[in-house]
Amino acid sequence: MKKPADVSNKSNSEVAPATEELLSKFECITRAHRTLSAGNHTLLHASDEHELLHDMCQVIVEKGGYRTAAVTYVENDQDKSVHVMVGVGVDQEFIEALNYSWADTEMSCNAIRTGQPCIGRYILTNPTFATPGYASLRQDAVKSGFAAVTAFPLRADGEILGTLVIAAIEPDAFGEKEVKLLSELADDLAYGIANLRIRAKQQIAEATIRRLAYYDPLTELPNRTLLLERVQDAIHTAKQNHHALALLHLHMGRFREINQILGFRSGDQLLQQLAQRMMSILKENDVLARVGESDFALLLPKGGADYAIQVAQQLIRVLHDPVEVAGLMVDPCTNIGIALYPGHATEADTLLWRANVATQDASSTRGSFALYTGGQEQECTRRLSLMGELRQAIEQNQLMLYCQPKVDIASRRVCGAEALVRWQHPVLGMLATMDFIKLAEHAGLITPLTHWMLGAAFSQSYIWHEAGLERPLSVNLSAHDLYHPLLIDRIKGLFSTWGIRPELIQFELTESALMKDPAGALETLSKLKQFGIRLFIDDFGTGYSSLSYLQKLPVDSIKIDQSFVMPMVTNKDSAVIVRSTIELGHNLNLEVVAEGVDNQAVWDLLATLKCDVAQGYLVSMPMPAEQFSQWENEWMHAGEPLTPNTVNQAAS
Repeated sequence: MKKPADVSNKSNSEVAPATEELLSKFECITRAHRTLSAGNHTLLHASDEHELLHDMCQVIVEKGGYRTAAVTYVENDQDKSVHVMVGVGVDQEFIEALNYSWADTEMSCNAIRTGQPCIGRYILTNPTFATPGYASLRQDAVKSGFAAVTAFPLRADGEILGTLVIAAIEPDAFGEKEVKLLSELADDLAYGIANLRIRAKQQIAEATIRRLAYYDPLTELPNRTLLLERVQDAIHTAKQNHHALALLHLHMGRFREINQILGFRSGDQLLQQLAQRMMSILKENDVLARVGESDFALLLPKGGADYAIQVAQQLIRVLHDPVEVAGLMVDPCTNIGIALYPGHATEADTLLWRANVATQDASSTRGSFALYTGGQEQECTRRLSLMGELRQAIEQNQLMLYCQPKVDIASRRVCGAEALVRWQHPVLGMLATMDFIKLAEHAGLITPLTHWMLGAAFSQSYIWHEAGLERPLSVNLSAHDLYHPLLIDRIKGLFSTWGIRPELIQFELTESALMKDPAGALETLSKLKQFGIRLFIDDFGTGYSSLSYLQKLPVDSIKIDQSFVMPMVTNKDSAVIVRSTIELGHNLNLEVVAEGVDNQAVWDLLATLKCDVAQGYLVSMPMPAEQFSQWENEWMHAGEPLTPNTVNQAAS
């Protein structure tokens, strides 16, 4: 250890008073030992940095017998600031008034710069301390009643944290051995400060880890792990007090679609806004958690089915209004499943699972809810198995392409066909199309299924062309397909692959799909139209589109939904709608196709109304694509429209 800097430089006239008036060197060393021991005891019990600084200064004054003690911290800022953190035996107003830099010549600053103790003796008599650089020190000495002072650097990991400043009433205090002992105390204090800071960082890190383990970082809501713990605790309480509780599972529809189209940031914003809406209705003990990518759960610690349904209805109202995301108004389309303790489950994970199962029953209607009913797990297991089998069927080309003909009403000539997909399950037989389409939607298989359909349709169109059969084949595009960013490139590639003429491929899009994002739909339809293909609006009359917008769409035909066509002979309202739609279509220079033409009376009435094209069981049921040519020959040789039985025989 280097010899401490001593700025006392006393003259003979400054020789200390008689020895009997001063503490002996032995007493000074004893005092330092006592201070060091008490200081180490303080370090052992310290748990907070500021508390440590205060207790250490208090020990130095009260146990050690020194006049004052203070701790300063340095800042590595532009001004090289020094801040007094704690002072015992020092006037507080004086501390608050201090404002100096460790670039100054003040003793504490010298200790910071040199890294060595800086000693000042005979402060009241030594002329050195009358200079401007030490004026504040002498003023403080007079005010606080000390005559010697030493500043000890606080060093940790090679860095100067600040200083420990100790003052004594004896002018010649702080001899070499005393300074050595107090320097050890200062080193221990610096170690204690560094250790507490490390411990504080560890506590922050541990708190962060605990929060990540139990909370969702996006919404700051409890996650699935914490929810299950809270649910289990609530079940324990409910069991003791003999009351019921409810768990609601909420699924936010179209979340993946939003991520794909608008980006993940928009999806995150949607979830945050929905979480805020739901939190606005929570009661004191309710627990809202995010339990999946687009799933939330709400624990109602008290209440049965009636109360759970009331809360579900309240949530539906709160979440009903669209959310603005990326400049667009997005419909969250929330569905809720409800499971109850003890009726549905007595364990937390089972209760959450069954609430989730109930959500599937609510998914058919926007903003709906459903209570769990027994036996749903088996259905979910079956559906899950079918999803895997459907994926395999798509990948291994095990699906079948069916066609349903379209016939010009005036001439009875075949003018095209609609491409349809069928799945002949090896065990369950022919599955209902709508059932496995829904499976595809839930399993995220709509895009692969559409790709299969497009490939099959282009291939079949090429086969017909090679056989001399020039019949347009129309393919249905879902809302998911319509807004998929790679759709246009996919279709362009298929035209290049098969080299068929654009007029042999048509696309049908439902009115409701077009209305989900009118601007985006218009952009996609315009790009499709550039290929030279014909575009149909399917299920017209069910999507509530505005006529002004319909006029802007680059479409060629509208297909009147079968719900209006089938009853038109016996239902005057349906007949009026069909008649008005035909007139509207013709006024807009659009071809009009009627779906659901299942009997001769409907055919005749459509002919009277000048409808252009008929499609339905009177013409033919959907048939395997390879039977289409044979059916057309049968059709063209028939004198009158065929009955369904005759058509089925021809198709077989």
